Amino acid sequence: MPSILILNGPNLNLLGTRQPEVYGRTTLADIEAMCRAHASTHGLSLEFEQSNHEGALIEAIHAARGLHGGIILNAGAYTHSSVALMDAISSAEVPTIELHLSNVHARESFRHRSFIAKVALGVICGFGAQGYILAIDAMRGHLERTE
Repeated sequence: MPSILILNGPNLNLLGTRQPEVYGRTTLADIEAMCRAHASTHGLSLEFEQSNHEGALIEAIHAARGLHGGIILNAGAYTHSSVALMDAISSAEVPTIELHLSNVHARESFRHRSFIAKVALGVICGFGAQGYILAIDAMRGHLERTE
């Protein structure tokens, strides 16, 4: 089974302390540990990256081509503004799942628009940290079906 890149965008390094009423108290390190434990039960390899910089996220997406079987992307606010991330996903041709901790459709109207969704396999939102586990399972299923 190929590895999966879990890529986190801006402000996600502050999870656990940033707006806990919206994003919860689980830290990004907690999420990584939870994901690694889950992935190990399925023989999956994971790589985690986080950046507050759009260019670094684009570079990580480009680098995933030929290295990872899929990407789980929580692009944060870049979801709603970055044509460049959308183009990077299209160009890299690595299956990608869009992920959000909060239910973006129950929040401000500007969060209802996603450039990432246009090129993603699917979108998971509103399940907090558990959404990462759901995304891993969804990507695993996709990769198994396309082998």
